[in-house]
Amino acid sequence: MSALRHILIVEDDAALRATMAEQILSGGEFSADEAESAAAAELLLANASARYDAILLDVGLPDSDGRDFCAKLRRDGRRMPVIMVTGADAEKDVVRGLDAGANDYLAKPFRLPELLARVRAQLRVFDNSEDAVFLMGPYVFRPSVRLLQEPARNRKIRLTDKECAILKFLYRAGGKRVARQVLLNEVWGYSSAVSTHTLETHVYRLRQKIEADPAQPRLLLTENGGYRLDATIAGAGRS
Repeated sequence: MSALRHILIVEDDAALRATMAEQILSGGEFSADEAESAAAAELLLANASARYDAILLDVGLPDSDGRDFCAKLRRDGRRMPVIMVTGADAEKDVVRGLDAGANDYLAKPFRLPELLARVRAQLRVFDNSEDAVFLMGPYVFRPSVRLLQEPARNRKIRLTDKECAILKFLYRAGGKRVARQVLLNEVWGYSSAVSTHTLETHVYRLRQKIEADPAQPRLLLTENGGYRLDATIAGAGRS
């Protein structure tokens, strides 16, 4: 089972917002936070622990034009996918929304399965883009180039494809334990030729690269038949 992806719904229609959240949660692949205005969304985004993978953004917000808010998000350096959902579906409205930085534009009324399909499509693109950057302890993780950067020490760590996939999946788990078999399935697929020993070897090599003391790991932890990433630990990298 994949880790939940976090979606922020910015929509002033309370009934529609609740329906969207319910539908998003029902599939077991997303979690959802709700905001009724641009100001409420700003508060959620300003939370240091907030991590949103995508934003569903209405154009007609009570305190802002959603397109202006989208443009502000981009100016602030937020690169996650933004899908605009609105009743304004004229060509000029679509163009203005995309020009403001939106990744996609969906007119109301829309089918919720189509909305979810568009979210999945945008996340697939984003996860493999240069913009996908994750903070991981003392490191900045750039999966698209298989790289960990440690700005404090001006250091770069090259990762293999599998090491990158392990870190990305554990990061997506949000600090929760991931069972060994789940990691094997997600990183290597359902190949019968791959054993737990394969995973242990990759984890060992990862710890040699990223832990200050690989024998006493602080970032990549073994826990109850699985692994957990504590991405909040600062200063845990190698000297």
